[in-house]
Amino acid sequence: MRRLILAVAAALAAAPAAAHDGHAHAPGWTLSPEVTVPLLATLALYLAGRVRLRARSGRGRRGIDARTWRFLAGWALLAGALVSPLHEGGEVSFALHMIEHELIMLPAALLLVAARPGPVLLWGLPTPARALVAPAIRLPVWRALGAPLPATALQAVALVAWHVPALFDRALRSEGWHIAQHLSFIVTALLFWRAMLPDGPRREANYLAALCLFVTSLVGGGLGALMALDSSPWYASYVALGVTPFGMSPVEDQQLAGLIMWVPGGLFHLAAALALLGLALRQPQKVSTTA
Repeated sequence: MRRLILAVAAALAAAPAAAHDGHAHAPGWTLSPEVTVPLLATLALYLAGRVRLRARSGRGRRGIDARTWRFLAGWALLAGALVSPLHEGGEVSFALHMIEHELIMLPAALLLVAARPGPVLLWGLPTPARALVAPAIRLPVWRALGAPLPATALQAVALVAWHVPALFDRALRSEGWHIAQHLSFIVTALLFWRAMLPDGPRREANYLAALCLFVTSLVGGGLGALMALDSSPWYASYVALGVTPFGMSPVEDQQLAGLIMWVPGGLFHLAAALALLGLALRQPQKVSTTA
């Protein structure tokens, strides 16, 4: 634990020079336009939509303000994970890389979904663009993919597939593959948490969501446990770097990453599952009126 705290502190202070493909990158913040432009565009779109909706909402302004704070907190966590020195630190430490992924897929995605940003983002678009986008987001395919079971399966596939050594090493060596990895994590996590937080007080939906969260904790926790308990390093890119800047061998670094995925990640999903179970138990059960 002491090594982890020192590693995170060192990464946030100033990440060491690292490489995806063997070439050194400048330490510090990651400000590549491939990352910063979509982040800033999403924030600008949301703020523009918020101004328009708030002007029309009247008594509903308090609800918009509460959701805005959730969105801003989620956006800040996502942006921090992707552009702060933590990202650069993840190129030389698998444990820091794992922290980045956990921030993206757990608190950041959950807060963004809890903010229910869809209508606000839609109102941020110009009227002609809004008329084109609105029918597209109502397509049945999105409802199908966002159902609890498909969303859980999609996130599990993305999680397991990207930790296969061949794909993970490719993402470390190639900026394009790294972006694809993060994009798949973000999209599947947003779909997953949207499915876990259905609209309306539906008792059965909360039970199903709690089950999906429990299964997800087993998938992520199982993968993390395999990493934590294995005495052989999985990823050639980290092995080639040798000892991390924080004094850990590739095996120790991997084991720490596995523990992060196994324990905090698993507890996060379990806590969400218990919260939904508690909510379901407090909701009145429907009584059949049929004879």
